[in-house]
Amino acid sequence: MATPEEHAAHDAEAEKKIISDVEKYGFHVAFIPNDGYSPAFAYTIGLFKSYGYPELICFGLNQDLMQSMFWTAKELFDKQPKQELNTGYPDFLENYNVQFLPVDKRRYSDYFGYGHWFYKSWDFPALQIVWPDKQAFFPRDEGFNPDWKFKQPLLDRNPDFKFREERNVAVFTTRQVLEGLPILRVFHDSNGDWEFLCGTTTDISDMRVVSLEEITKIDSSVNELHELNYGWSAWRESVSDEWQREESEEEAEETQA
Repeated sequence: MATPEEHAAHDAEAEKKIISDVEKYGFHVAFIPNDGYSPAFAYTIGLFKSYGYPELICFGLNQDLMQSMFWTAKELFDKQPKQELNTGYPDFLENYNVQFLPVDKRRYSDYFGYGHWFYKSWDFPALQIVWPDKQAFFPRDEGFNPDWKFKQPLLDRNPDFKFREERNVAVFTTRQVLEGLPILRVFHDSNGDWEFLCGTTTDISDMRVVSLEEITKIDSSVNELHELNYGWSAWRESVSDEWQREESEEEAEETQA
């Protein structure tokens, strides 16, 4: 895990690159790789400042392809400044249509971190480029490939439920949490199971199984952990404290091997 000094050095270098790219090209592309649980994604910084166009974000494709799509979108906006949302744009992506969806501002903080640094606020428009499966179905279409469902979360909806899994997926909690104790420990096991615990008991008789959606209704702040990777845990001393995150020792050893 990187030290605070390493994080600061990385941020300083990234911010320098952002400013340089915006001055030279009109916008910068930030890329976040796939971590094994959350899909890769990329987003623009500077389209709004340079051209008045919405910033763009896209998920689940390789870095070069997403960067190429942003340039294609910029050229499209040059010809058609007002975007038609939820409308397919033919042959945008290697003979496939794409759609533009407005990003809910309540999702900005999850994905546009450097955008906030650049604009010094969340006051900028943003669109998500959404791509179809090989049968040309989009994620909201009934026939969309279920194996691709979680490769691109749709950011125009569900700020109350940010997890990639289905709302009815079974997760573990404790009797005490269901009776009112706060959730202070969360584990995302390497096999994909979630545990939302109170930290007061390890007795198996206290364990309960509920839906993931029920957990988010009990405590909406667990949504902050929707990108917690496999084999990671999170904890806090009280509900007023920030979540702390840590990779399990076994998972870290396997990663380094």
